Amino acid sequence: MKKTIIALCLVASTVALSACSQTERGTAIGAASGAIIGGAVTGRAGGALVGAAVGGTAGYLIARSDRRGYCIYRDRHGHRYEARCR
Repeated sequence: MKKTIIALCLVASTVALSACSQTERGTAIGAASGAIIGGAVTGRAGGALVGAAVGGTAGYLIARSDRRGYCIYRDRHGHRYEARCR
């Protein structure tokens, strides 16, 4: 079980660092945290999957709530940025 939790922590940190927008980071961190907690509490992969789903949803809702009125755009070079919706 320890190896699984360590592996989940490594995956979580990689996913969280590779996310582009604040909403994506919140979703990734929520899903990773939920997977770790669900796996640790139940000791099963199914618990980790349920925890990831619940944590990802919660992370998305929390991260998205403070950015109302903002949209994600791409410039001509493919870089993403957030600005007020038009």
